[in-house]
Amino acid sequence: MAGGEAVRIVICDDSATYAEALTRFLQRDPGIRVAGVFATAEEMLPQLERLDPDLLTMDLEMPGIGGVEAITRIMRDAPRPILVLSADAERGSERAAEALAAGALEAMAKSSLDLLAPADVWATATRSRFKRLASVQLTRRTRTGRVGPAPPRRRDVTRRFRVLGIGASTGGPPALLSVLGALPADFPLPVVVVQHITAGFTEGFARWLDRSLKLPVRFAESGAIVRPGIWVAPDDGHVCVEPSMRFSIDRRTRKGAHRPSVDMLFESLAASVGQEAMGVVLTGMGRDGAEGVEAIRAAGGLVIAQDQATCAVFGMPRAAIESGADLVLPLDEIGPTLRALRTDGTTL
Repeated sequence: MAGGEAVRIVICDDSATYAEALTRFLQRDPGIRVAGVFATAEEMLPQLERLDPDLLTMDLEMPGIGGVEAITRIMRDAPRPILVLSADAERGSERAAEALAAGALEAMAKSSLDLLAPADVWATATRSRFKRLASVQLTRRTRTGRVGPAPPRRRDVTRRFRVLGIGASTGGPPALLSVLGALPADFPLPVVVVQHITAGFTEGFARWLDRSLKLPVRFAESGAIVRPGIWVAPDDGHVCVEPSMRFSIDRRTRKGAHRPSVDMLFESLAASVGQEAMGVVLTGMGRDGAEGVEAIRAAGGLVIAQDQATCAVFGMPRAAIESGADLVLPLDEIGPTLRALRTDGTTL
């Protein structure tokens, strides 16, 4: 998509009536062009290379190849931005969580779009959201290789860790599944996760993770003791670890563009456990986490960043590296590295 050119969008929806209404709604903006409409994934998939859309909208319930399977194939073979637009993407939907884990960037319920009011302020904002998603530059996932020099690995460094914080944004659900899926049921450290995700889908995402992993997945709540297991930040709340080793949830502070914020989590880890803090920054747009990386490093803790070759979007990890991340690893090495940790001392 060159500067000044219209965003090219492909719609995949088995409802011809809905697809037609969505086309009219989107093309009211002269900066958007619907390049193709398909009723099934079987019809769409062979045409993607020719059409080369900047964004796909994908229903989940379709005859033949379902939406999640189609997303999986696209992200494996030729990644491109995908927005799930489905009746199955209501708040708390695990189906939407599965689609996000397969690689979709965002999910919206069809009921959240008023296609009959295409001229109001909300409609204009919605089309801007579509164009923002279309501008995301995804990289093809690879299992090996790095882009640019990686910082030297720390060797013969033995230390004790108490809490692990992980931050992710665009492309984060499948990356989190890879990393967390490598951890055993007796992993001894609390793992606190901040995932930027569309409001309303955190609950479904957490339930889906809980079903998919060996470790229990729970929401962090103010006053709860920070114990081993996976703790997910709630919607619209910064999760922080206090020196008392209890969680606090801050729903008032603004920190950059995100709440929850990776920076807030990492800064709290640095303040509460110092050199016993570890942070991991996974794929995502923007710079959330960069200040937190600096805080952990200043406190003597350790930070891992996902490498460019395996990121969907190399924004947050790039910022983490610029802020002094100690290790830069391919996605499939991060989980095994964490699995090797010991609470009584670790050598990296």
